[in-house]
Amino acid sequence: IANPQPAALSEVQQLLGPAEALLAYLVDTKASYLWVVRPDAAEMHKIEISSGELADKVTELRRALDPTNVRGLDDIRNFDVALAHELYTLIFAPAEPLLEDVTHIMAVTDGPLQSLPLSILVTEQPKGALLNYEDYREVSWLAKSYALTTLPSVSSLRALRLFAKDSETADPFAGFGDPVLDGAAGGTRGITLASLFSRGPVAAVDEVRKLTPLPDTAGELREIADSLGADASSIHLREDATETRVKSLDLSATAVIAFATHGLLAGDLKGVAEPALVLTPPEQGTERDDGLLTASEVAQLKLGAEWVILSACNTAAPDGTPGAEGLSGLAKAFLYAGGRALLVSHWPVVSAAATEITTRLFEETAGTDTPGRAEALRRSMLALMATPDKPYYAHPLFWAPFVV
Repeated sequence: IANPQPAALSEVQQLLGPAEALLAYLVDTKASYLWVVRPDAAEMHKIEISSGELADKVTELRRALDPTNVRGLDDIRNFDVALAHELYTLIFAPAEPLLEDVTHIMAVTDGPLQSLPLSILVTEQPKGALLNYEDYREVSWLAKSYALTTLPSVSSLRALRLFAKDSETADPFAGFGDPVLDGAAGGTRGITLASLFSRGPVAAVDEVRKLTPLPDTAGELREIADSLGADASSIHLREDATETRVKSLDLSATAVIAFATHGLLAGDLKGVAEPALVLTPPEQGTERDDGLLTASEVAQLKLGAEWVILSACNTAAPDGTPGAEGLSGLAKAFLYAGGRALLVSHWPVVSAAATEITTRLFEETAGTDTPGRAEALRRSMLALMATPDKPYYAHPLFWAPFVV
């Protein structure tokens, strides 16, 4: 991440398994390009869509995936399945002839595509209108066809498979969540508050404390700990879920680290314009602990984690600087700190759905014959989509925010 070097095509091919493919996108002002790489073949396709046109389509698709003003089921917008199919035809279908027998796709996206999980593309046009939530279960989502992993760059595949040390982890788990917050009850993890930073680089802890409490994150972390065989001391909740606690622990030998809390987007914040995870604020904020674990603080941690779970909102988002690339905020900071793989989100997650996905994900990987991380996430999303007593979970607002 600090000094990426280009990877030769032949080198990338040697790093791919027989059921894997790499898709790399370049989005330009007049047209876009797609490279498709298999162990024994490679193609390049010109896509007749400009960055501006692509941005318009992605923005339109994401309108139905923002729960910010959703107060009930009637507030959820219909997802534009026809547009998702159109976008699939443009940016993904050209790769299909080379994807025979592929089950796992690693994608390096670019431009507007960095803010859209490929799982919500639609491979076949629905035969009729979607009249209720159950109809979303029958949609031919790309998630039904492939396990999908996002890479920050092509060269990161080399780092992941050649340079990354085998994890030497003695502790199975460390989880942080359910921070002490006094705001009104709510259902999503995520908020943007310019008032959080009112004076220099230290957050206004009184404003942090006004955020919505997230009591169900405690159960989420306990279920993950149970799946991993970790004891109760590995879970840090309420008064113990602080910046001070995170920074004081030796996390270099911890296999799985999870944060289940609010995620703050970077934006026009006074003093510190970077994304952050919300933890329990102290009585008085200091530079070491103001209740917000920022990306720059994350980058100074020393991790050896096989997996970092960011069960918050917008943790795959850019860092807020003009023209910033995706995964440049919290996600890249955790990779830089030593995380081997991440679970991150593309929009504010509905808390109950996030709990269902993450706990099911670890159930999938708990056995002896475990699937890969991307496949475990795919199975978790499909299971959530099929929840019998909650048909609305079939809407991609609920099942699609997370990516590996």
